[in-house]
Amino acid sequence: MLAEAAAPLYQLHELAFRTQYAELKERCAAAGPLLPGTPGRLALRQGTGYGYWYRSYYAAPGREVEDYVAKDGDEAALDSARHGIDFADWAMRQVRDLRRLQFQVADKAVARVLVELHNAGLFDAGLVVVGTLGYVAWLNELGAKTVVPRTQDIDLARRQSLKLASPRRLIETLRATKLDFAAVPGMPSGVPSTALKLPGAEGLRVDMLTPGNRLGQVLPIPELDWHAQAIPHYEHLLREPRQAAILAGGHCIRVNLPAPDRFVWHKLYSSAARKAFPEKAQKDLVQAATLAAVLVEQDDAVLSEALRDAPQAMVTRARSRLPALRRLLAKHPQALEQFELALRLSA
Repeated sequence: MLAEAAAPLYQLHELAFRTQYAELKERCAAAGPLLPGTPGRLALRQGTGYGYWYRSYYAAPGREVEDYVAKDGDEAALDSARHGIDFADWAMRQVRDLRRLQFQVADKAVARVLVELHNAGLFDAGLVVVGTLGYVAWLNELGAKTVVPRTQDIDLARRQSLKLASPRRLIETLRATKLDFAAVPGMPSGVPSTALKLPGAEGLRVDMLTPGNRLGQVLPIPELDWHAQAIPHYEHLLREPRQAAILAGGHCIRVNLPAPDRFVWHKLYSSAARKAFPEKAQKDLVQAATLAAVLVEQDDAVLSEALRDAPQAMVTRARSRLPALRRLLAKHPQALEQFELALRLSA
């Protein structure tokens, strides 16, 4: 990876494409609940002396289901359903076009999960998408394109209790997707699970994370009747989250993401902390450098501002990555200057 450091870390999408993405995001954010799965079609079912309309769609590849819409003759409900299907079809075509233009688009299983979480109000309640999925979402938000290895994980986090009117079980929410999610056994045996996964080695995994002093500590999330794995310095990462969007399947879903400059510093810290996992450490380093370059060069971001309230242990780890950043940011001197200035001010 470092052998390729002479090349720029990203390119910008053309303005017209960025405008297309912004329009899609704006319209989907105002749409309210999103239709799960494919847009589908309306189907009339009779046989009991009455007619009933259903929306027939694919909840997952190869899995067709039907949801009740209205009694035959309820034109208001049918018009509303038709409008919803038409909008979902428009959004799907827009996402397909953006994928061809090299925007980052996650797969259909990711879409099914995020739509369910959105419709359940969990993002409105404060749930945040982190990890690589959050990183690629920021690339789209900032109009940048680069090569990103596909991920089979959805990392979710919360800094404090979610603002839900009543508790909502995470496992039931994910099983409402009609996908075969099962709890991943905790390690060692008997420790509560913090993750759910689809079958198979390549099956999608959903992890719940939260701030904590000891990496891997399992902490309860009462409002979701679930547990989360503690990650050091997540308190810093999750402060001041931003509303954004994720493209997945045929959907554009409004979500919360960590502030991008805080994301940069936590990725840099993580790249230094993952000594036992060099591949993941390198991935985190590249993500930190790439996002920083985009922010500094295109958004005039000042990286030092997000480091002012960072724990000293996090700053110390980040400082150890400066030699690697100097190699990686050879084509991005402005971003490198920002890193060096921020770390010097924090000394």
